[in-house]
This record gives sequence, structure tokens and C-alpha cells, in this order.
Amino acid sequence: MVLSLSYRRPVYVSPSRQSLDSEKGGQAESVTSSTSSPYGIPDALSFDRIISNGTCPPVTIREFMDFLRYIEYDAENLQFYLWYRGYCERFAQLPESEQQLAKEWTPEQALAEKTSAEKEKLPKKIAPEAAAALKGTDFDPQARVVIPEAVHNPFNTPPRTPSATDRDSVAPSTVGWSEDGSTLPAGSLNHGQKTQTAFNEAGTLQPFTIQPFREEISRIIAIYIADGGARLLNLSAKEKSVLLKALSVTTHPSAFRDVVATVEWTLRHQAHPNFIRWTICNGNPPRQAFARGLGVGGIVAGIVYAIVITLSSANRGWRALAFLGFFIGISTLFAAWKGMCVVLHGMHHRHLRPWELFQDSETASAEYASGKGSFDSVGSGNSYEDEPWVAQYEKRNVIRKIFDREVWIKEPALRQIQDTIFVQALITAFVIGAIITAVFLAVPRGNYF
Repeated sequence: MVLSLSYRRPVYVSPSRQSLDSEKGGQAESVTSSTSSPYGIPDALSFDRIISNGTCPPVTIREFMDFLRYIEYDAENLQFYLWYRGYCERFAQLPESEQQLAKEWTPEQALAEKTSAEKEKLPKKIAPEAAAALKGTDFDPQARVVIPEAVHNPFNTPPRTPSATDRDSVAPSTVGWSEDGSTLPAGSLNHGQKTQTAFNEAGTLQPFTIQPFREEISRIIAIYIADGGARLLNLSAKEKSVLLKALSVTTHPSAFRDVVATVEWTLRHQAHPNFIRWTICNGNPPRQAFARGLGVGGIVAGIVYAIVITLSSANRGWRALAFLGFFIGISTLFAAWKGMCVVLHGMHHRHLRPWELFQDSETASAEYASGKGSFDSVGSGNSYEDEPWVAQYEKRNVIRKIFDREVWIKEPALRQIQDTIFVQALITAFVIGAIITAVFLAVPRGNYF
């Protein structure tokens, strides 16, 4: 069996055509109808298995979150998706009287809002007679409005830049940057004001405050939807407008139907395959470079030995020993090209990631259980440049990074994938090494020394 994890451009399916589980029963339905994983990934490492905690390290949801945060810088999609799953469950557990306050947002309503948003972008048409009469005037629709670079307003007083003395006298809540990563001073714009601004920009009415989870929805909008949010999702203007109009009417989970479809599609067809390819690599980048160097060195040593023996008067059979250099070098280089170190694979070990080296396992488990850090759905931004492990890892020399701490790979399906790649490396090395060795065996002796 040949396992292929090479990248293939997925065929995009419009979220409007994807069916989500009716959020009834507290479960969110997948955007895909098939259960098998694409791109040659086994079902044991499928997206659903990882999300439902059905896998072992290093392919758990915690490693998935770390990969999105530290490698792909796209953790907000998974954070929002996990929040939505939990929100569906909590909404389904509400009493029937509270659920009636937030009606379901039907697909027909969503389609009507999409059509309205598209019509608003269309240019306004006027009669040809009116256009001819207005031509050359200030009301000419074809005329381009020229905005001067600077217009002096006599009633506008520009703000004065505070000096060091002024900053000391200002309250701490109005100085500096906000924790959510916006460029506004801390405390100047809370979640409620951000949400209200987002609703105003979308042209919607203010929502009913008696609906269940309205305060939580307000925080989610401020963090994931509103401009300047700490974990802003990559949504189009139309998707954002339709979502805000839906949330201004109801807090039912169905209001997020189209947005969740887009987020889940990205997680399933982009983030998840990239995560599986990344977990196959059992060594860190310095170790992979070191393995490639060993592979190239083995091949060069085999070629040099074969040339020397061929030019000498030694028996032809001695040339066959060059096959060992070719076999070891090619297999090591092939495995390193896939991100694997054959030495680590022989023990089914992997290097600890940089953020794992300086992290206490008990502390990490406690933070995961309490929902702190990356798993906090309404937490701060995903920036990690100020975390202590970044500076500590940079201080390590290259030799120490090559021989970093190792840990056993517990996931059987991942070990099976690595075994398959290792067998592929051995077969490739045997075939290519045998061909090169046969070429040297066919060359007559040089008898130069």
C-alpha cells in the first residue's frame, strides 16, 4: 500500500450548497456527507476523530490547536468551531420557554439577506434623459468625486499629543494598547461598544437583550466578527453582513449556519491535511537538515569509493560494496525529504516541539481542562511572540537542537504511516542503489594503481 499525502488542490463547494445539521439536539452537522478522510489520510486520523478526542499524541486536538497557532497562524478557525459546538449543546439544554425567545434562522431568511446584500452593491441606474440633463453638473453620476487631500475645518481642534507628564496623570485604563490587540487605548472600547458599532455598520437594528446567551453572542461578535477583533475570522463583507443581520434577530445557533460551513470547510480540507503531514515529521528542522546531510554524505561516499575501486586493479567484486553507501544514503535522504529521521523512527520517537520543551505536562493538562489559553473561546489574541519559550529556544545552539529531547509516539495510525514511508524509502534506495552499482560493475578495470 502506497500512502500519498501530496497536496492536491481541493474543489471548493459553496457553503450555501453544503448542508449543516439542523442545530437541534445540540449537535452541529458536518459540511461533508462522506465520513472517509480525503487526501489518503486514514479514518483513524480523520478530522472527526481528532475533534472528538479519539486519537493519541501527537495527533490530539491539543496538538492540532498548537499547529494552527504556532505553525499556520490560523487558530481562530478551530477556536470558533469548538465554541460553536459547545454553544449548540448548551442551547439545546435550555428550557423550551427560553428557546422560544430565539427563533431558528431559516435558510430562506439567509437567502433573502444574501440577495439583498448583493443588490445593495449594484450601481444605481437612472433614466438616460436625466443623465443627459445632469451631465457636466455637480450631480453628474458619471463624474468622479475629487476629495482634496486636506480640508481645513475651523471648528475642528486636533487632539494634542500627551507628554510624559500628561501620561503620568492619566488613568491607566486610558493609556497604552488594549489586550485584544486593537489600536485603541485599553478600556476605550469594550465588547458591547464593538458589537454595537458592528451592528450599526451592517445597518441592522439593535437586538433584543432578553434572548438567551445575548451577552455571550455580543462577546463572540466583538472577538471574531467585528473589525479589530482579537481573533478576527477571514469572512467576506457579505458573509459578515448577513451574519450580523441574523444575530440582530436571534441568538439561535442556526444564525451561524453559513459562517460555520465556511470555517469547517477550511478546517477539514486545508488545516487538517496540513496538520497530518506536519505530524509525520518526527524531527525538528535542524534534525531534518542533519539527516539530509548524512544522506548526501552517504551517497557521495559510495560514489567516491566506487570510482576509486573501478580505477584501481582490485577485483571487480569489491565494487559491490559501494551499494551499502548508496543504500544508506538514498534511504536516509528519502526519509529526510519526507521530514523523517530514520534513527528516531527506529525507536518510534519524535522530538518535542519548541513550545513543549519548556512546558510542564501537569500544568498543560490543567490549563486544557480549565479552558485557558488557546482553548478559551473568548480569550485574547493568538500572538505568542512574548511567551517565555520563544526566547529560551532561540538561545539553544544548533547541536543541542539536533539532539533535543524525544518522546514516544503513541498514536498507532501515525506509526503505521511512518512505517509505510520508511518501507518506501528502503525500496527506493534498493532500486536506485542497485542500478548505480550495476553501472560501476559493468565498467572495465582501470589498472591505474
